[in-house]
Amino acid sequence: MSVEAARGERLLDRRSLLKSGVALAAGGLVLGVSLSGCDRPSGGGAPRDIKSVATNAWLRIGTDDSIIFLCDRSEMGQGVYTSLAMLIAEELGVNLGRIRVEFAPPGAIYTNSLIGAQVTGGSTSIRDAWEKLRKAGAQAREMLVAAACKEWGIANTGARVEDGVIISNHGKRLSFGAVAEAAAQLPVPAEPKLKARGEFRLIGRERLRLDGPAKVDGSAIYGIDVRLPDMRYAALAQSPTLGGSVKSVDDTAAKAMPGVETVLTTASGVVVVAASWWQARKARDALRIVWNAGPNAVLNDAAIVRGLKQAANRAGLVARQQGDADAALAAAAQAGGRVVRAEYTLPMLAHATLEPQNCTASVTADGCDLYVPTQVQGIAQAAAAAAAGLKPEQVRVHTTFLGGGFGRRLEVDFIPAAVEAAKAVGKPVKLVWTREDDMTHDAYRPPAFDQTAAAFDKDGNLIAWKLRLVGPSITARVFPSALPDAKAVDPFAVEAAANYPYDVPNVRVDYVRHEIGVNVGYWRSVSHALNCFVAESFMDELAASARKSPGEFRLGLLQKQPRYAAVLKSVMRSAKFGVPAKPGRFHGLALMEGYGTYMAQVAEISLDQGRLKVHQVWCTLDCGAVVNPLNVVAQVEGSVLFGLSAALWGEINLQQGQVQQRNFDTYRILRSNEIPRIDVDILNSSEAPGGIGEPATALIAPAVCNAIYAASGKRLRSLPLSRHGYA
Repeated sequence: MSVEAARGERLLDRRSLLKSGVALAAGGLVLGVSLSGCDRPSGGGAPRDIKSVATNAWLRIGTDDSIIFLCDRSEMGQGVYTSLAMLIAEELGVNLGRIRVEFAPPGAIYTNSLIGAQVTGGSTSIRDAWEKLRKAGAQAREMLVAAACKEWGIANTGARVEDGVIISNHGKRLSFGAVAEAAAQLPVPAEPKLKARGEFRLIGRERLRLDGPAKVDGSAIYGIDVRLPDMRYAALAQSPTLGGSVKSVDDTAAKAMPGVETVLTTASGVVVVAASWWQARKARDALRIVWNAGPNAVLNDAAIVRGLKQAANRAGLVARQQGDADAALAAAAQAGGRVVRAEYTLPMLAHATLEPQNCTASVTADGCDLYVPTQVQGIAQAAAAAAAGLKPEQVRVHTTFLGGGFGRRLEVDFIPAAVEAAKAVGKPVKLVWTREDDMTHDAYRPPAFDQTAAAFDKDGNLIAWKLRLVGPSITARVFPSALPDAKAVDPFAVEAAANYPYDVPNVRVDYVRHEIGVNVGYWRSVSHALNCFVAESFMDELAASARKSPGEFRLGLLQKQPRYAAVLKSVMRSAKFGVPAKPGRFHGLALMEGYGTYMAQVAEISLDQGRLKVHQVWCTLDCGAVVNPLNVVAQVEGSVLFGLSAALWGEINLQQGQVQQRNFDTYRILRSNEIPRIDVDILNSSEAPGGIGEPATALIAPAVCNAIYAASGKRLRSLPLSRHGYA
């Protein structure tokens, strides 16, 4: 049963498609027929045949002229539901409003070529789809045109497409639906002709989001909205100490409470299943559980930082080596040059998605239906299969809208318990985590302790730059096969550091992996947010040491980096950098390339009796070819606010292995009256698309901290700013 069917609508879902015999194959055009009269008794009239043509894994054309795009990426607010559909519509030759979007099932054909699995993350959706989906649309267009021309007895060059209608040079017209069956008999063009950029009618133009109306009127289905017939609800008790386990359970009181059907112990903790979620939650709280605290029973913040600092004394893995930074540092100290050093400390952070983790499962003898807001359909499928004792192909994953992802839903820790509960009661079960469950059992952004050093020669030239990064590896836990041996550098730990853009003859970046005993996960912008803060804060320190303005200093080192220099110059002009419009305001600057996008930010702040206010943020970016400018602006705005919340207040603290932040009263985020004005300028570019969902998150913290230095002369080398009395 699809999510739409669960809502009571009668739509053609994936199960109906399988009934009709349509194969979603990448290499061929397959026709399937579903007879509505086979589904229910006829109402008196002759049943109408419903026919659907799958041109490839992403696109289905109906004989009723319907067009369905199977979106192979999860929609978590970043806009792929619209932007990816625009790529299809552009080459297919239809208006965007003609496209109906459904989420694709798990499948090897939907592998994200930039990641190697069916994953929505890493700001890769447009970059991966740029040619792939345009080709899918062009294949279908050429096949449909060829079928129409064959019927008319003319050459394929004698027709064009206008909004789903094939029009001959003599004015004859056939709709896509009219030739869908004939097109099914034609070979699939291996290399269809794609439009030149100058021919685009949709790509590059502002379009409102297709999912907007459903999210406004409440008809959009998130995981937490799923309702199935005879469904039960589950609440999960987890060890208050991270990494702990169940020692014993007294469920007598819980089982006697109204609505409770069963209590079971799983690898995740203790699950209570009841007729309503509130009944399940109340019964969960009545459980008497003795926990094995495990090795984290004495873990606290001080121990984590102490371990990171001790690890900094170990030899690191070299992520970048250019010249000899150590020798240059030593030589500068001996020859009358200047050596500048600094250390930076950054905390763990929670993802804090608006929609807490949840999963609905229905397990039968022949398979499992999983309704889940996930960023990893294949991994979710495998996790559910293992929990149910099934083969992965027996698990049907129905992806819902995601109420925020930020990397949290790359994890599947909330799936197995739902499947185990559904299997135990023989009915569909929806497991919902509370906000407190979510905040205290996240896979947190890792902490970091970083050391920087740089040297100027006696003439004031920057001759060496060195950065040592110390922290745990996310990839070693999530994708261990990506790090085949102990000498492999986690590429997601050295972002915005190994690609240091400034023209310095001696550069060294190394990485010391140090695990802390706590699960860490990919957080929006991953290590860009950690390393950009360190690198761009330190560049400001070096500018001050050189007695140059932060912008002038950077530009002098970017003569060989035109895309970096272009965004930096542009944002400085937009903000009138260094010359705020009002007294008492100050500017800070940050620059970075990440995900193929070049970006510079200026933050304007004031300090009123030490109290910080961020008034305005300017952001200039070169993200290559742009699909939907409105979406780019929205993503930059959201990323800035996400990163600013973290910079001001974000931290996860541990005492005796237990997370102290439990809800948004102690894990603070920006309120409406605290949001600064954000101006976004997109530079025109003919380069390939870059990613846009994450990079802006990384620049706001160093931009604000550099502005604080301009205002106060105080250099901040740790976050959040609330620790320093600024928030």
